[in-house]
Amino acid sequence: MGVLNITPDSFSDGGQLFQDGEARLDRVRTQALAMLEAGADVLDIGGESSRPGAEAVSEAQELARIAPVLEALSDLPCILSVDTYHPGTARHAVKHGASMINDITGGEDPDMLGVLAESDAAYALMHMQGRPRSMQAAPRYDDVVTEVGAFLAERLGRCLQSGIARNRLMIDPGFGFGKTLEHNLALLRSLNQIRVEDRPVLVGLSRKSMLKAITGREVEDRLAGSLALAVLATQGGADMLRVHDVAETQDALKVLGALATLA
Repeated sequence: MGVLNITPDSFSDGGQLFQDGEARLDRVRTQALAMLEAGADVLDIGGESSRPGAEAVSEAQELARIAPVLEALSDLPCILSVDTYHPGTARHAVKHGASMINDITGGEDPDMLGVLAESDAAYALMHMQGRPRSMQAAPRYDDVVTEVGAFLAERLGRCLQSGIARNRLMIDPGFGFGKTLEHNLALLRSLNQIRVEDRPVLVGLSRKSMLKAITGREVEDRLAGSLALAVLATQGGADMLRVHDVAETQDALKVLGALATLA
């Protein structure tokens, strides 16, 4: 899953694809094509930053950012995903080319589940403690693996009760979303323990601030650490990786795959 941030303030590439209040569609399409050429299967389009400390944007503002991008990429041979927790944005997205919704709140808004139940789109539901603006202030768990797993199981149950087919659901432990470095590492060590109903696990570790805590590197220098996390997550059972550096991640996974063929 390649990341397309249509925002001015994303932590890793804020403003690269967004300028003067609107998406730079020429740049968006160029980056999207490069990601597909590098091996991405999914392009995840986001119109609101979810970095720690980020301010929320309105549903109307988010949709205004995303809608032109969906139209510009609708002919591409891939899965278009929209990163949103707003039901109205999701409803527009699934009617205009998106076949996946990536929800950082894990379906907190019941209207979102209704939108998904009425569509054929896939749905990735994520765990987050708190909200982006304050989620990293003081995250606390008694047992992060157990608590995240229980949350995802409960939210997946809601999805099933709402009429969303099991084979359209994916879970995400939410690395960096209300978690300390120790919490993130515990989840990485125990990915298969949070798996629910044998649903695929989506993992987003690319360029995350946990790498600054481990390596001291700023966001623009976290490629090596991101690749290490991608390999470790894959070995631990991740089914899909949400990444900024598609070509480099593919190379790392090809090396891992070559080793696996010798087993």
